[in-house]
Amino acid sequence: MKIALIGYGKMGHAIEEIAVSRGHEIVLKVSIDNLEDNTVANIRKADVAIEFTGPESAYENVLRCFEAGVPVVSGSTGWLDKLAAAESVCRQSKGALLYTSNFSVGVNIFFEVNKRLAALMAPHDDYEVRLTEIHHTQKKDAPSGTAISLAGQILEKIHRKKGWVNHISDNLDELEILSERIDPAPGTHRVEYSSDIDTIEIIHTAHNRKGFATGAVLAAEFIAGKQGLFQMSDVLGF
Repeated sequence: MKIALIGYGKMGHAIEEIAVSRGHEIVLKVSIDNLEDNTVANIRKADVAIEFTGPESAYENVLRCFEAGVPVVSGSTGWLDKLAAAESVCRQSKGALLYTSNFSVGVNIFFEVNKRLAALMAPHDDYEVRLTEIHHTQKKDAPSGTAISLAGQILEKIHRKKGWVNHISDNLDELEILSERIDPAPGTHRVEYSSDIDTIEIIHTAHNRKGFATGAVLAAEFIAGKQGLFQMSDVLGF
């Protein structure tokens, strides 16, 4: 399979290593140093594009892939306000998009555990729920996309929470997400339910970027040749 890497930073390099080890060919690498190569014509050389840039460029990059007629896997975070628009363009152009806030197989299993735990805890108002996420200082967005996904799953089940905030709150209607930026820290996410009697916690800690990179390549293998909107749950068969 021929892959275009749109975004060739630390994640791009990690994805390249995994992709090549699985027998794929990288036909385009777009970094901050060669943005002029990020063209529809160059993207068309690939069977699938993997997009890992930032909130300021992700939307346009995804649209460019639709224009090229190339399925795109996007792991950029911080652009959720434009995701619905991108999905609409995907449908209209009969393109293919797989977006997730986190490609790690372990994190996606963690998502499933989080949803189940939230459903179990929903009737128990004596437990207060809180999210904590820790990342390296170079991470541009806070809270992390993964934390926002976890919060959304909790809000779907625990209706006494009306929305999330990225600070400590005295408002019981608000779900707290506390963000810390510490080096080196690939990523830790903690969901805590606490009462006067006891505390229940689930934690996922990434040790390096390999899990994210492997998941992104698995997603690219899955979406190649397809049309439509997909999630990692489709890739993993959840």
